[in-house]
Amino acid sequence: MTNINYYNDRVCLNVLAGCLENARDIYKAAEGHVEVGVLTANYPDVETCVEDMAKYMEVLEGNLSVGLGGGNPAQWRAVADVAKTIKANHFNQVFSAVGWTRANVGNDESHINALVSPTGTPGKVKISTGPLSKDCADPATVSVDTAITMIKEMGGNSLKFFPMGGLKVRDELKAVAEACAREDFCLEPTGGIDLDNFEEIMRIIIDAGVKRIIPHVYSSIIDKSTGCTKIECVEQLLNMVKTLV
Repeated sequence: MTNINYYNDRVCLNVLAGCLENARDIYKAAEGHVEVGVLTANYPDVETCVEDMAKYMEVLEGNLSVGLGGGNPAQWRAVADVAKTIKANHFNQVFSAVGWTRANVGNDESHINALVSPTGTPGKVKISTGPLSKDCADPATVSVDTAITMIKEMGGNSLKFFPMGGLKVRDELKAVAEACAREDFCLEPTGGIDLDNFEEIMRIIIDAGVKRIIPHVYSSIIDKSTGCTKIECVEQLLNMVKTLV
């Protein structure tokens, strides 16, 4: 069992921090029901990243989400290497590197997701999301149930569905959610989620019967002038979660 602090044992937010103070404010506004993202892509090397993330770990009581950076598969190794030192509650990873990351983190408590992508066909997902496989002429697509089973084998805890484009893949999201419900697996919807579509996206997932959900709400609630997530938006999201579950 991971250490994710779900609200009502159902939903935990995932938003980005622009700085340490922003992370502290986010954590308070979300009443602890959040994994606060810091992106490995923002650092020149792993050593610098680890040094800074240690500070976030302290402020967030371990509720740090080690991110790739817009799902950038080129960052998979940085995330896996950070896991050797930083035992964060949450790691974002491409499908093919989940096992590597679990081995590096060396525990069963840290939550590791596996990035899979829409295919245009409900019930099917693309698992070739790594730095090389993402460009394969013949992408690897499997049923959502098979993807979940493979993620479990690799030591992963959830399916990260990205990029969704908000509600552009509504039918695929519904099929993914139904599979996660069948397999008793956590779902992390990601990409294009904002304050306007958040409730509808969450309702699709909740109605499908998914027990644990970690919605990622990123650029839509970031103040472009500061690079920090707007605290009032975090409060709005938490209030919506409270009405949903």
